Amino acid sequence: MARPLADIERECAGCAKCPLAATRTNLVFGVGNPHANVMFIGEGPGKNEDLKGEPFVGAAGQLLNQMLDRAGIPRESIYIANILKCRPPGNRDPRPEEIEACTPWLRQQVASVHPTVIVTLGNFATKFILQTSEGITRLRGRVQSAGPLRVIPMFHPAAAIYDRSKVTALEEDFDLLRALLERDSQLDAQVGEGSR
Repeated sequence: MARPLADIERECAGCAKCPLAATRTNLVFGVGNPHANVMFIGEGPGKNEDLKGEPFVGAAGQLLNQMLDRAGIPRESIYIANILKCRPPGNRDPRPEEIEACTPWLRQQVASVHPTVIVTLGNFATKFILQTSEGITRLRGRVQSAGPLRVIPMFHPAAAIYDRSKVTALEEDFDLLRALLERDSQLDAQVGEGSR
């Protein structure tokens, strides 16, 4: 049975399975609606996230907020987490052993939130969730699946800040997410009418 997020976070706060625990300012566990239909998964906390203890609060978070607004999705309706819960020094890429040590927490978060759609932001999240070696550039732009979950791989907002050509792809992928959610709500409405 899935555990409440608060219990998982309390346990995660004491984690020292990899050296990142010793260099973090704050644990960056996750934030948002604990019963969200849509869960966003990024790579790891940056400097601002480490200082605040919350994912996506820096420049990448501002771009994420713009994209959520574009798609008509309130940020408070989603849940956001990262592959890593502690900041890698200098914002370097997560290392395989760090991902291996940290992803059991993410698995518990996914089980607890029980979303119907996961949005993976960037290569590390996409490769982990889809269990693939294919890169984000080839996988983005269409709905993928991981067991019963529908997965929409997207470029990480930070990548779109450094390479503005990726903003259009991000907009297209958020349009895809909006269309998927609209279709879901229409189906829910039809099912509701049929059960009357």
